[in-house]
Amino acid sequence: MRHVAVIDIGKTNAKLVLVDMDRLAEVAVKTRPNTVVSAGPYPHYDIDGLWNFILDGLAALNREHPIDAISVTTHGATAALLDAKGDLVLPVLDYEHTGPDEIAQAYDAVRPPFEETGTPRLPVGLNLAAQIFWQANAFPADFGRAASIVMYPQYWTYRLSGVLANEVTSLGCHTDLWNPSARDFSSLVNMQGWRRLMAPARLASDRLGAIEPAIAMQTGIAIGTPVFCGIHDSNASLLPHLLSRKPPFAVVSTGTWVISMAIGAKPKPLDPARDTLINVNAFGDPVPSARFMGGREFATLTGSTEAAWDDEDIAAVLDAQILLLPSVQQGSGPYPDREMRWSAVEPSGSRRTVAASFYLAMMTATCLDLIGAEGPMIVEGPFARNTLFTRMLAATTGRPVIADADAATGTSIGAALLAVGDAPPLAGQGAAMENPGSAWSRYAAVWRAAVESS
Repeated sequence: MRHVAVIDIGKTNAKLVLVDMDRLAEVAVKTRPNTVVSAGPYPHYDIDGLWNFILDGLAALNREHPIDAISVTTHGATAALLDAKGDLVLPVLDYEHTGPDEIAQAYDAVRPPFEETGTPRLPVGLNLAAQIFWQANAFPADFGRAASIVMYPQYWTYRLSGVLANEVTSLGCHTDLWNPSARDFSSLVNMQGWRRLMAPARLASDRLGAIEPAIAMQTGIAIGTPVFCGIHDSNASLLPHLLSRKPPFAVVSTGTWVISMAIGAKPKPLDPARDTLINVNAFGDPVPSARFMGGREFATLTGSTEAAWDDEDIAAVLDAQILLLPSVQQGSGPYPDREMRWSAVEPSGSRRTVAASFYLAMMTATCLDLIGAEGPMIVEGPFARNTLFTRMLAATTGRPVIADADAATGTSIGAALLAVGDAPPLAGQGAAMENPGSAWSRYAAVWRAAVESS
């Protein structure tokens, strides 16, 4: 298992990554946008384009280093409905489509309580069961041909291996489909008659089978190369730390979504109205979590490129107490019903980047507070390279922040670890960042006070 190929499909971009397990490092990466197709019955993911990208990428990676195993990680809130032949009966729905909201009242009447599933009620298709419920009602003839429902990572592992499966991290991610304490499907699945459609639930690390011979021939990958079950992306980021760190600690997985997960947290009631939830980790255990759409918000605030900033910009934002108050993206996160506002004149350029980064740190700290997080915070993904974010996070929490600025997103590494069992990785090797000073702490206190008073 020297080289593991990881199919890593995020909401914004799709990647193919070759991970060297001896070095626990990404040694080759292929990327493409994860585009949404507007034609057809509803907006959906470009499955054919992604599949061609996967096949071409696997062939290219295998030419660089022979691939010893394949693993998959994807974003959540997505499933595939398959017929008896394994073909899609409906396109794979984009979870931001508003279709499920059309019958929200009917869905609310049947969904399980938060106490059973740990799932808050979310808009559009962010509750996966709401998507399936809408598809069943809006397209009854097509839905009637469904023989299997599989989570999104397992759709790709099925196409690679021919083995149908589901997996607990995707089932347990704000879907309404899973009961974390019972480690079984929720009452909704039984009431709607969907249990017969659900492929068997497996662990992320289960070896499903070998790559299909035809795909092996097409890509040059050796016949018999194993395909592993796959994992939800934020749980892929969490896995290396579960294998190598002692609780309490928290992992902040960043990308389109910023997802905070508390391990060994102090018991604290979760508030579903503030987008707290129970995730299920790779071992099937419940994990208190909270989230907001931080990557999307940062892109909205700063555009396609961040303006270069310097110490003078930091001092100006701190001294003038230029605050961005929630929320840039409504409908989810700890302040889902608030509209963003600036406490002073709206900044531009480099100072806007500074203030936006501070806002993201304060929102993340709020999420961590809501789930009772304790101990050091490990930041994974793109925000690990944003020192404005990590320094303000340390300032407002008073706890160390660990971020390896040279590391790429942790999802690919975590997914690759599924192929090597319980081998402990070198997780969280970045230097611990402490509180950067009183000016930062004062800013954080003012931000909190402004939010509480509004």
